Amino acid sequence: MPHILLLGGHGKVSLLMTRKILSRSWNLTSVIRDPSQTQSILDAGANQPGKLDVLVENIEDVKSVEDAKKVLEKAAGGSVDWVVWSAGAGGRGGAERTNAIDRDACIHFIRASLARASITKFLLVSALSSRRSRAPWWNDEDWALVSKMNEQILPVYYKAKLAADEVLAVEGTGRKGFGWISLRPGGLSDEEEGGRVQVGKTRARGMVSRGDVAEVGVRLLEREGVRGWFDLLGGEREVGEEVERVFKEGENSMEGEDLGIMEEKIGKHE
Repeated sequence: MPHILLLGGHGKVSLLMTRKILSRSWNLTSVIRDPSQTQSILDAGANQPGKLDVLVENIEDVKSVEDAKKVLEKAAGGSVDWVVWSAGAGGRGGAERTNAIDRDACIHFIRASLARASITKFLLVSALSSRRSRAPWWNDEDWALVSKMNEQILPVYYKAKLAADEVLAVEGTGRKGFGWISLRPGGLSDEEEGGRVQVGKTRARGMVSRGDVAEVGVRLLEREGVRGWFDLLGGEREVGEEVERVFKEGENSMEGEDLGIMEEKIGKHE
């Protein structure tokens, strides 16, 4: 059974994902920054067949790939198979903290994971608006909404998430057989998990419950050969059927983005 490292373990999506991971008899190390959060993690994973442990590490202190590698070594004695990034600054601490966590630390963990042959999958919980170009299936209203969000409302967050998404896409594609997944929900709600979603070529406006985000994430992880961007909203199709459809049809929300431009931007960023 795989051993998963979950970064940002105390987040709402992470707590929901914790139970879903353990229910599949997978093992999990949940990373949190505050020891007082430990009981919440244990409660979320109670009475499930998978093994759960908690690792207290401040992701904000990860300033290099080497720092990220040290965290990977501490988890499960270095025997991590898959990594899930569901961490973030959450809008606290201004631009500097957002860049330090959502961009820099995330990229360090992506690269540290790619450098370890034993790690075969990396799932990044991102955002539907995190893209450089207009999605070909969007209308003018969709693009206007995303442009306003990215340029006026959350410009620092947008640039940070996009940088991490692009590193995962470029460098994940470069490693043969590596399962890389950017899961990109729209607006998040605390409504009860509905079990009906739309994945792939969605509109830009819409909501999805955090429970459905967690379920889709775990279902993508359990499939072999999954690579790409997956936009996600609440929808009409049963979650299992929708994930199966996207997988069979090869629907990838990265359509319309240019991998060459991504490579160029990554080079400039470095």
